[in-house]
Formats: sequence, structure tokens, C-alpha cells
Amino acid sequence: MSEKAIPLVDLVSQHLALSDEIGRTLSDVIADGSFTLGSPVKMFEEEFASYCGARHAIGVGSGSDALHLALRALRVGPGDDVITTPNTFIATIEAIIRCGARPVLVDVDEDTYLMDPARLEGAITGRTKAIVPVHLYGQPADMEEICGMAAEHGVKVIEDACQAHGASINGMKVSHFGDAACFSFYPSKNLGALGDGGIVVTDDSEVAERVARLRNHGESGKYNHAEPGFCSRLDSIQAAVLRVKLKYLDRWNTERRRGAELYNALFKDSPVVVPFCKPSNDHVYHLYVIRVENRNLLQERLAGRNIQTGIHYPIPLHLQPSTKEYGYGRGDFPVAERLADQIISLPMFPGLRKPDIERVAYEVIEFSLSGSGVA
Repeated sequence: MSEKAIPLVDLVSQHLALSDEIGRTLSDVIADGSFTLGSPVKMFEEEFASYCGARHAIGVGSGSDALHLALRALRVGPGDDVITTPNTFIATIEAIIRCGARPVLVDVDEDTYLMDPARLEGAITGRTKAIVPVHLYGQPADMEEICGMAAEHGVKVIEDACQAHGASINGMKVSHFGDAACFSFYPSKNLGALGDGGIVVTDDSEVAERVARLRNHGESGKYNHAEPGFCSRLDSIQAAVLRVKLKYLDRWNTERRRGAELYNALFKDSPVVVPFCKPSNDHVYHLYVIRVENRNLLQERLAGRNIQTGIHYPIPLHLQPSTKEYGYGRGDFPVAERLADQIISLPMFPGLRKPDIERVAYEVIEFSLSGSGVA
């Protein structure tokens, strides 16, 4: 008999534990009948803004839309350059392209996998309108240096925090540092909806007002459309579910950190390269990503032992077919390319059991010590 499956993410158990609470809140929304931009949306926006320590939060249809509308609210458009990194989900660069701007990429730090400030300054030109650092896998980017450079050059900063709900730097939540921050509520996120959803967080009242207008067809009043907009509203059902879950986010993040600490301890004397976390950062481990050689062989081995894994992400953005027109090629971002060949995401979610972590680690260590997986 094969061993019990260990999923990469377990959403079923989380929702079973909250089924009564979620059921009651959904019944309330149905009884109220206000499904679009209803009171649950407003209440969730206020609660999430408070959680982040920000003045405003504007719910939208997805994390991708949050990035797009934040860029537009900051007047990014044709003729502008926006700097980001090549090792992130495609939505980061899609948001830039949808504004008509040109994505400019900089390589990442070998240890953190985040935007390398040492490479950033050389990429800033007179065309640069914004920088989008990505808080990848749940770890904040080096916001002090990035924002310092941005201020020096008069450039806006939009934090891609779609994987970093609750992460912080020196006790200050991500979203505190840029002109705006964007979160995704895709179901597998640290704070996930029962479908798509996103939010833009900002202290700038003008940015908040414009995002709120753009998400609802550019409407500034009933049937009064101040500018062309989009249909990207966070619906009341998703907002109501997120209100339930937000109460548990810090507890779930603590469970993720404990799981990561156990993985780290088990891998301590092995050749496996574990996630590096800067001492100033409060990492929330949306993903637990290690580095090994022969990553594909390891993934096959784990799959054969009923252990699910992921690769985030196997093809850097500059090598995607959809970005050919921007003139990048293989060798332009060697760190990102090297990471793409070596990284693998191990099971990570609140409630992941210690015996399961030990089983995953044992299989990975056995592989790495066999000579097949030394990074």
C-alpha cells in the first residue's frame, strides 16, 4: 500500500475547520442581497487597511487587477518604463504591459531571490516611472534601499505583495513602504478567497480614489463615468469569506514559520540549500522553496512517493514566448536562470503535520546525499 499523500497545499482541511463560520456569513450575504460592492466589501477594506497599518484598501477582482489598477492610478502609461524582476509570476509583467508601458528587468540576489538593489540603480533612466519589487514566496524585498533609490530619482514604488500577507520588515507590514501595495486573494494564498480577489493598499487618498473609480467602469457617481475604466470589483461573497479568514491569518502565518523552522533544522547538515531569511524580515512562507541540482529528478522521486511539489517558477519572464518583443535573451539574468533550474517548492500550509514534514525532508535528504542533488 502506498503511503498517504502529502499535498503541496491543503485547502480542504482549512475550509472544513471554518465551515460553520463561512456558512453563516454566506447566508447573511445572500439574505442581504447586495452582492456587488456591498457592505461586506467596505468592512473588509477597512479591516484589511487596519491590519496593514494603512489609510486605504480598495478591493478589486484579482491580484493581477490590483497591480494593473495601481500602476494606472499612479499614471503609468505608454512611453514609461517600469522595473521589476524576471523570477515572478507572469501577472507582475502583464500588469505593466496592460498599461502600455515597457517592462525593464533586473536580476535578483543569489541568496534571497529578491530584486537586487545593486543592479537596480543602473536600470533607472529618465523613462523610468515606477519600480515593482516582488515580495517573493512571502519574504519582503529590500525596501529601504529600493525606496531610497526611487525617491532619489523621483520614481514611484508599487509593492507586489501578492505572496506576502502579513510579512513585515523591522515590525512594519509590507505595504508600508511603497506608494501602493497589491495583494492577491487567490485561494492558495496565505489569505485566500473561495475564488479570485485582490486589493490595493495605499496611504495616498488620490491613488485610492482613482483605483476605486477605475475598478468600477471609471464611475465617479451613478452613471457618471469620469474616465474609461474596468469591471474589477471584489464581490461581497468573497469579501465576507475574507473577513472570516483575516482573523486567523497571524495564527496561520505562525504555523507556516514553525513548519519552515522544522524543515530548516532537518536540512541543517545536508547539501540542501534552504530559504535565506534576512534578520530584519518576518517571512510568512507562502512557499517553502529549496535549491537542489537535478531538481526534475527530485520532483519525480517525490511524486513516486506520493509527495506533491511545485516549481515557482520554471521559466523566467524574459524567456517566456509572450515577452520576446522586449529584446531579452538567455544569459541576460544569470541568477534568475540558475534559480529556475534548481528551485522546488515543498509542501507548506497551516496544519502541515510534523511527521509529514519529517517524511518529506527524509526523502529530499536521501536524494541529495545520493549525489544526485547537490546544489
